[in-house]
Amino acid sequence: MSVDNKRMVLSILVDNTSGVLSRVAGLFSRRGYNIDSLTVGETEHPDISRMTVVARGEDSVLEQITKQLSKLEDVKEIVELERDTSVCRELVLVKVAAGIAERTELNTIANIFRANVVDVSSEIMMMEMTGTISKIDAFIKLLDGFEIKELVRTGITGLTRGSDSIAD
Repeated sequence: MSVDNKRMVLSILVDNTSGVLSRVAGLFSRRGYNIDSLTVGETEHPDISRMTVVARGEDSVLEQITKQLSKLEDVKEIVELERDTSVCRELVLVKVAAGIAERTELNTIANIFRANVVDVSSEIMMMEMTGTISKIDAFIKLLDGFEIKELVRTGITGLTRGSDSIAD
């Protein structure tokens, strides 16, 4: 990542209607901006969804992204989730080849990272873990010596700390 590029995490409240995701993603693709991570889910209000979008770029590009998003009719509110004033997490599910010999070591790694073993078969162990990007990266790095069969990450989601709410 260049010195001028920074990561921005946006929490965006949008109408929970068909086509909203397409319009938001389309805004990025039309302007040649990359989305590092995108999560979407219904909020405590069924008619509102929260999108968490992670993008990287120079300050001017990130400012332009925010301005363009705010022009979309479906977008109700945008807040940047800054590192010191928010909590951001990601979920990973990983299937690892695990015979009897590997299970003890995999369980030890899972315990260190507070990962949960969610499925075991005679040949596979599946673990889930929630945490920061750096914690998940470290967890995956420790699994390098094992045969990872499948891995999926949800992307970042987050909220501002304290009693402040994006909808206030």
